[in-house]
Amino acid sequence: MAKVYRVLFLCQFNSARSIMAEALMRHWAGGRFEVFSAGSDPLPECNPIALDLLTKARIPTEGLHPKSWNEFAGPDVAPMDFIFHTCDMSAKAEAPHWPGHPMIAHWGFPDPQGFKGSEVEQRALFNLLFGMIERRVRIFCSLPEQRLARLTAEALTAMHSEEGWAAAG
Repeated sequence: MAKVYRVLFLCQFNSARSIMAEALMRHWAGGRFEVFSAGSDPLPECNPIALDLLTKARIPTEGLHPKSWNEFAGPDVAPMDFIFHTCDMSAKAEAPHWPGHPMIAHWGFPDPQGFKGSEVEQRALFNLLFGMIERRVRIFCSLPEQRLARLTAEALTAMHSEEGWAAAG
């Protein structure tokens, strides 16, 4: 039986990009991934345009809500295998300590929150983002088991190498 990998999508507000990524990966993963999203400064609610796009694409939205990334950090939390930053702000922020040795990558997407345009223009931007995120998620979900295992092993090796250099320095 293949391993079920744990994936966390991060974005500063956890209301749009990371929420869409979480929902899309759950949809396309075929049970291969346990998926979550969180933010460094989560908003009280998901962005309604993001939820509307997911609903129109027939992607389930139940249970989606902004969460603090602190819920996924600390010694008593199950470790993640992969962590993806979907925005520049979360990638630059001082993150909590993630248990285990996750592979961390930056999938930066444009910020729809700061965009000031008409509703039609905002929806056009969200449509573009939705497509960008979906393509990236589908590519990741299509990776063979051997490649996923190698990525997590490489993250562990890199972490041990960094610890070795720190101890030697």
